[in-house]
Amino acid sequence: MRFVHTFLAILGLALAAPGGAQPRGAECLIPSKPGGGMDLTCKLAQKALHGQPGAPELQLSYLPGGVGAVAWHTIVSQRRAEANTLVTFSGGSVLNLALGKFGDADVDDVRWVAAFGADYGMIAVRADSPWQSLDDLLNALKRDPKKVLIGMSGTVGSQDWIKMALLAQMAGIDPRKMRFVALEGGGEQFIAMQENHVQAVSGDTSEALLYTGGGKVRVLAVLSEQRLPGALANVKTAREQGYDVVWPVIRGVWMGPDVREADYRRWVQAFDNMEASPEFAEKRARAGLYPFSLTGDALTRYIKQSVAGHHRQARQFKLLRER
Repeated sequence: MRFVHTFLAILGLALAAPGGAQPRGAECLIPSKPGGGMDLTCKLAQKALHGQPGAPELQLSYLPGGVGAVAWHTIVSQRRAEANTLVTFSGGSVLNLALGKFGDADVDDVRWVAAFGADYGMIAVRADSPWQSLDDLLNALKRDPKKVLIGMSGTVGSQDWIKMALLAQMAGIDPRKMRFVALEGGGEQFIAMQENHVQAVSGDTSEALLYTGGGKVRVLAVLSEQRLPGALANVKTAREQGYDVVWPVIRGVWMGPDVREADYRRWVQAFDNMEASPEFAEKRARAGLYPFSLTGDALTRYIKQSVAGHHRQARQFKLLRER
């Protein structure tokens, strides 16, 4: 018993606030409206950290706007040193950063804490849509791109736009002739599609899983290397359907730039412990995410490499903003 008590005490110290006092709670800030992948990311962290020795309870809050830009600038300009505020991000956030959609923001403006899951891009329509396959949708776009409204998170140059643009380009369609509707997160996309404001959605698999259960959504393609396990196991990849587009989407959290080193490392350790627990893999799978684990310095290097890769990709569509 003495060993157990000692172990728990050490683990608690690793997660404790400066001076040894446990924080009563912490905030997971979601830079979108409820219902999308950002929301899902914070909720996964909240559930997975719950009950861990020394870990604070995560409280969720929402700060939508600019597809992440409002939350980014709020933390960087006004809340730089908050030791118990985490902000969720996705691969789309990293792309927007690379494209200059956060203004003059840079990778080093924040502290990258942990990525603890990934999902994949997907294309979906309503269940009563006449389009049964990716070919059907792309052929409709080829006949008249103005007649199909596509819902996406963000604007031209966002990851949802680029995913659809790559598919369209392979089908011989000029992406700039397509009609997109910019929405704030995956939740808004699927609501807009259900109300027929848009006829298709370019989004992510984890978001689709939140809406496929009721039989109202048909996923036409997943943008993964192979078919995905679970509820989407019968959905063909875009690659299977003749369109070689693969789009993984990592999900995780970052913190303000002036957070003290001890506090930053405390959170890195918390997520290392979380991801090492046997129960976490099950929680991640239930959230519709797939294994992807990087924390601290390793995650920071990955983000920098991703930004460099997005710069190269964006030149293909002439999306980079000159600084």
